[in-house]
Amino acid sequence: MSFFEPFNIALQLLFSFDAELYDVIFLSLQVSSTAVFSALLFGIPIGAVLAMKRFFGRSALLVISKTMLGMPPVVIGLLVYVLISRSGPLGFLDILYTPQAMMLAQFILILPLSIALSHQIFEKLHSELNLFFMSLGLGELKRVLTLLCEARYELITITMVCFGRAISEIGAVILVGGNIKYLTRVMTSSIALETSKGNIAFALALGIVLMLIALLINLFSHMLSQSVLKEATNG
Repeated sequence: MSFFEPFNIALQLLFSFDAELYDVIFLSLQVSSTAVFSALLFGIPIGAVLAMKRFFGRSALLVISKTMLGMPPVVIGLLVYVLISRSGPLGFLDILYTPQAMMLAQFILILPLSIALSHQIFEKLHSELNLFFMSLGLGELKRVLTLLCEARYELITITMVCFGRAISEIGAVILVGGNIKYLTRVMTSSIALETSKGNIAFALALGIVLMLIALLINLFSHMLSQSVLKEATNG
């Protein structure tokens, strides 16, 4: 087999819409999108509250969220496995080795990232606009809405960073998902499995998709930064 033959086969699999290949791709997108949306739904408001309020336990929450940023994904997967196993406190949910278990693992993985990034953005904005808010006598709800509006580009960037982190994760999803064909097999776990089996073309096809996703995320980030720069210049 020549060096380029696996690449040719990989492209054929992609353009022929191979059923098994696209089942893996769509499941990966579904799991990661759901986990990221859920994590942002909780993480962004928590980050905003941590930026605007001073309360007992605030420092502890910040330390925990920042500590979990460096937590190995496989450790998070292990913790989720213990929680949802039959003997665990959430064993009654019966979601071990299902897409729901993988969503939960990715949610826990992404939540600290969404909290830390949104807190950093909101804290900077709030310090810049706090006097303005006070002069207008704005309530907390209006302050939050204003911050969300002002940080709209940064929040999109956070979303893309979180999605890139989620869809490229492998350790946690294998532990709680089991890498079951047509059920819990996602792109990263499939690449590891197919490479070990010698099915390089299939693994390359998935690798191409992951690289395209990374490319699209970077292009979109560049476009956003240019939009922000243009808006600031015009302003």
